[in-house]
Amino acid sequence: MPRAPAPVAEERLRDAERSQATILSAARDEFAESGLGGARMDRIAERAGLNKRLIYYYFEDKEKLFQAVLEQAYVDIREQERSLNLLAMKPADAVRRLIEFTWNYYLDHPEFITLLNSANLHRARHLEGSERVREMNSPLIATLGEVLERGRKDGSFRGGVDPVQLYVSIAGLSYFYLSNNHTLSAIFGRDLLSAKARNERVAHMCDVILGYLIRD
Repeated sequence: MPRAPAPVAEERLRDAERSQATILSAARDEFAESGLGGARMDRIAERAGLNKRLIYYYFEDKEKLFQAVLEQAYVDIREQERSLNLLAMKPADAVRRLIEFTWNYYLDHPEFITLLNSANLHRARHLEGSERVREMNSPLIATLGEVLERGRKDGSFRGGVDPVQLYVSIAGLSYFYLSNNHTLSAIFGRDLLSAKARNERVAHMCDVILGYLIRD
């Protein structure tokens, strides 16, 4: 059988990539809104404007689609983290930049938090076997480790800091505040997402993390 001309094959590949990207975007919104248990493939197909059979063709079932959505969510944040070019900054500036980026990314992408909530509800079984996610996280931790080592060598940072622990602390300071802002606002009688409160929060996080890292 004669092979399809290269331009035709390339256009088919682009069509497939566009279809998959459209499905992932629609599925992300559905999972973020309804969770894994409440999400429906019919609604995802409707959001995407595509035939439901095409979703099954590319992703097999709802479980595999949820895994693909989670992987894409990590691709998106890791790509933006790489663009920060942290190694070109002084160590303290690099850590501050990462803190501010993480905070603003979570603010701008509330679906990321709700997707993680759903993933944790299912004990991260969709990520446990994902080599793709682990491969994406390794460069970030390596970069943060290099920033910490440079700070230790120039005398600005304390030594013995685990980059994984530090990143978890940075992410956790943003994640808990934002994922629980409704209950915290109700309990303390304050709008914790007002412009003033948001500015106070990111300044506080920088003070906490850098106060731990910087040597007297």
